[in-house]
Amino acid sequence: MRVAVLGLGLIGGSAALALAEAGHEVIGYDTSARTREAAAERFAVADDPAALREADIAVVAVPMDSVAAAAEDFAPGRFEGIVTDAASIKGFVRRSLGGHRFVGGHPMAGKATAGFDEAEADLFRGRAWALCLDEDTALADWTAVARLWLSVGARVVPTTSAAHDRAAARISHLEHLVAAALALVADDPLSRTLAAGSFRDATRVAASPARLVEGMVVHNRAELLSALDGLGRELGTARELVESRPGETGAWLERPRRLRETWPPEPGEAEPLPLTRADLLALGETGGWLESIEDIDVATVRRPRVKSTP
Repeated sequence: MRVAVLGLGLIGGSAALALAEAGHEVIGYDTSARTREAAAERFAVADDPAALREADIAVVAVPMDSVAAAAEDFAPGRFEGIVTDAASIKGFVRRSLGGHRFVGGHPMAGKATAGFDEAEADLFRGRAWALCLDEDTALADWTAVARLWLSVGARVVPTTSAAHDRAAARISHLEHLVAAALALVADDPLSRTLAAGSFRDATRVAASPARLVEGMVVHNRAELLSALDGLGRELGTARELVESRPGETGAWLERPRRLRETWPPEPGEAEPLPLTRADLLALGETGGWLESIEDIDVATVRRPRVKSTP
């Protein structure tokens, strides 16, 4: 398949490397001449984004404030293929690319560092790739993009833009703000010297580019406010326990201990699933994913199986 990748940072660069390794015909473009030069050693790179318009699928992997320009580059009439993306917020990108043959996507993989130098062909292998099947998404286009990411070893999770953004606020965007707050609370010399594993793990994403996190806040504000409300309630409970009932803290900690201990869930048995809109969305609601697509109307899927606890 001919695949264009616009934006060759960590995610776009990793996608281009993975797709080329999987045997697809890849052409990439980035506004940075240095990035284009480095990427050209690994796959075809254009000097002008217009050269990407002959592809079957265009992968938009640019910062959210550059999505509008990407929409112009691949506007209907200029580009007849399918447009997909890798942004962490789907509602905003979907609105920006309205009228295109658009399939919203988001790989649940990354690093705290950025740039093509950090790109890895195996970044998405075995990782979830949310793929949005909204009411205006053509099922055939969704299936074509699903096949693309399955070919690089990703687990394709069917969902909708709204459901994705609600979940992303809870399990990604909120964590960036919490990590930042924890880093600020420990900003004194002794705390930084004594900090070890707990601090490292809890603050890892505080090293993410500020521009990236700001985009999450601006473009997923409503869902993030809801997630912050939920966090506030839980922290309020924790404060009340610490202040007034410290001997009951252990009982409150037991449920999150079990939740974390049983994550990630074990995959269940492989099963066939008809490639229908209703069946795919029902699969995603259970946390299930596609592992392969055998023919035009059947996929092999798995659903999570909750781990037993001692």
